[in-house]
Amino acid sequence: MSPEFLWYIPNTVEPGHRGDDTTSGWGSIEYSTDLARTAEQHGWGGALLGTGWGRPDTFTVATALAARTTTFKPLIAIRPGYWHPANFAGAAATLDQLSRGRVLVNIVSGLDNPAAYGDTTVEPPERYARTQEFLYLLRRLWTEEDVTFHGEHFRVTGSTVAPRPYATDGRPHPTLYFGGASEAAERVSAAEADVQLFWGEPLDGIAERVDRLKTMSEQVGRRHKPLEFGLRITTLVRDTTEEAWRAAEEKVAKMAAGKGAATWTGNRRKAVGQQRLFDLAERGEVLDTCLYTTPGKVGGGGAATTWLVGSPDDVAEALNGYRKLGITHFVLSDTPYKPEVARIGDQLLHRLRERAG
Repeated sequence: MSPEFLWYIPNTVEPGHRGDDTTSGWGSIEYSTDLARTAEQHGWGGALLGTGWGRPDTFTVATALAARTTTFKPLIAIRPGYWHPANFAGAAATLDQLSRGRVLVNIVSGLDNPAAYGDTTVEPPERYARTQEFLYLLRRLWTEEDVTFHGEHFRVTGSTVAPRPYATDGRPHPTLYFGGASEAAERVSAAEADVQLFWGEPLDGIAERVDRLKTMSEQVGRRHKPLEFGLRITTLVRDTTEEAWRAAEEKVAKMAAGKGAATWTGNRRKAVGQQRLFDLAERGEVLDTCLYTTPGKVGGGGAATTWLVGSPDDVAEALNGYRKLGITHFVLSDTPYKPEVARIGDQLLHRLRERAG
């Protein structure tokens, strides 16, 4: 299987996301299109589009970007509770047809600002049960006619989606990505996701989780093709190892001074996966060959909690270590987004593809 290499488009109206010093254009179609086209030009398959209440609607942005690019695949982050599965199934199938099979979907269960859009399901067990129903129903709506389903969270009767997704050999519908490190989250992935996304843990932690998810897939009676695995992480790349670490330390110093701290919403600091990343700093400042844990101590969160730092060969070798564990989907980024999508695309992607070959 050929690996998938995606970038990240923050999709926010506020400048300064993760220390990006771009001051204008945030939230505009021109800015997001520029990032998408630059990603396309520098070898990326597409990009994850950030989501959250109070930000541009992710699906709308994805539609606009698909219309302004030719090969770019938007990985559209969406939340059950914000979308009903039948509404989303129809919208995504339509965009998939219009874009000739370029839609990817990232299902997010974590809290955002649910009260703002009328979502009353906030407790983790309920949210994960709802997400599993959402994924189950999406697959059926994309591949069956006259679907009837009466679940705990969703109901449809005699539902047929038209048009169907743009099906190709081996791809009956858009790929479904899902993340989460709790047992409840992993059970959802094992049963219904196509790709389990991990954040930047050391190799031993990822290996443990891959093994656990494979075992869990058998325990839950997975009905689909084998679960695939992905990595979402920050990659700080410079021409030499020394330059990269100097740049990393400068960035961390700015974050510590309050100039680049991450913005947090909902309960993300309490999430199991996030806590696993914060705990890594206790094992050391640098893990494996070049996994930098200090950013999480000075304001970094999510995919910016840990960074892979080094020369193109350093980072390519580190990512190849994850590939050997079964990771085939990579969602990478660094800031400022515009120059780094070109730099990392040009310096890193051909090395990763050569190693994968």
